[in-house]
Amino acid sequence: MELVRPDFSEDVNAVNRIPIVDSLLEVICRTTGMGFSAIARVTETNWVACCVLDKIGFGLKPGGELQLDTTICHEIRQSGDPVVIDHVAIDPAFCDHHTPAMYGFQSYISVPIIRKDGTFFWNAMRH
Repeated sequence: MELVRPDFSEDVNAVNRIPIVDSLLEVICRTTGMGFSAIARVTETNWVACCVLDKIGFGLKPGGELQLDTTICHEIRQSGDPVVIDHVAIDPAFCDHHTPAMYGFQSYISVPIIRKDGTFFWNAMRH
């Protein structure tokens, strides 16, 4: 039996129809000094970029996916708590974490976006 990949195009399109999203991602990058910001749809099995501002050449585009278990969002989805990492190398909880090592970032902010019905959407920024 072949597994059917969920279609997240509705979520990607819905986020990209919100007029302020591009400006919001730009403000986030400018105020934090980070070179990448995104709004992602995170489910129990998928991490899908909906809107991306990529000033560092990470290469992720809207509709692109990261393997869920390689993300910090995977862990945050379970706890529901935001994560802020000022500098990975000196952060006791994340200095040896596989995700910063794999993706090569030093700073990270992830704030869950929770819909009215209690389900998760997501937001992530990296530097």
